[in-house]
Amino acid sequence: MKESIKVNKPKWLKVKLPTGKAYRNIRSITKSNNLHTICESGNCPNMGECWGAGTATFMILGNICTRSCGFCSVMTGRPLKVDTLEPYKVARSVKLMKVKHAVITSVDRDDLKDGGASIWVETINAIRRLNPSTTMETLIPDFKGKKEDINKIIKAHPEVVSHNLETVSRLTRQVRVQAKYERSLQTLNVLFQGGMRTKSGIMLGLGETEEEIKETMHDLLNVGVKILTMGQYLQPTKKHLKVVDFITPSQFSYYKELGLSLGFEHVESSPLVRSSYHAERHV
Repeated sequence: MKESIKVNKPKWLKVKLPTGKAYRNIRSITKSNNLHTICESGNCPNMGECWGAGTATFMILGNICTRSCGFCSVMTGRPLKVDTLEPYKVARSVKLMKVKHAVITSVDRDDLKDGGASIWVETINAIRRLNPSTTMETLIPDFKGKKEDINKIIKAHPEVVSHNLETVSRLTRQVRVQAKYERSLQTLNVLFQGGMRTKSGIMLGLGETEEEIKETMHDLLNVGVKILTMGQYLQPTKKHLKVVDFITPSQFSYYKELGLSLGFEHVESSPLVRSSYHAERHV
């Protein structure tokens, strides 16, 4: 990966600090139920916009990940014991927040025999019981490629299942230390073959080339993915990977048009886009 030049963030990456009654209400609900959101743990730049609109992406299975990806600000280490009441707490919070479309993600739990798949299923079912009209997107880990665990998600059948490639093949080893590009594609293909509506996302600005982005698009389409998100990588701390390039809004627009022309049904592509941005549009 080529070295980055230290520059100030472009003006199009500046966002307002989260404020407002809806934001405070959601923060109160998540804190009182001891729940975690990727909005906070992942330092999402859209937190103010999404929380202000009354939506949030819940992160289940705790907030300590067993993997140490070079781009991610979620804490890495030995996770705490699984909270068996967490599925109910999430479902109740979705109800209190009056969420119409819930996005659920998780840390990687390689310490668990099934990677946490059973808790995933319990969470999906609990949300359905308390919120029968709420649709769901589940942003899942790769479960080490184990089909028996991926099939548990398929059987629970959320409306959309997402699994992010995060970057192009060449950079995967640096960006996602314990993940594999091909394994992620296989995970997405198993989901597609099981009848799921699948989605994936990548970050730009890590040193990838335009040709590599095109190749990644083709790889995703070949395994049945129809929804793609693309956003600018932002360095969470000095310990994380450096930004190599700041991609311009016009270039993101070009990639959106390219993706749609190649066959994706939906492409969200702009500097501040993250996996769950405008997720309600993808059902």
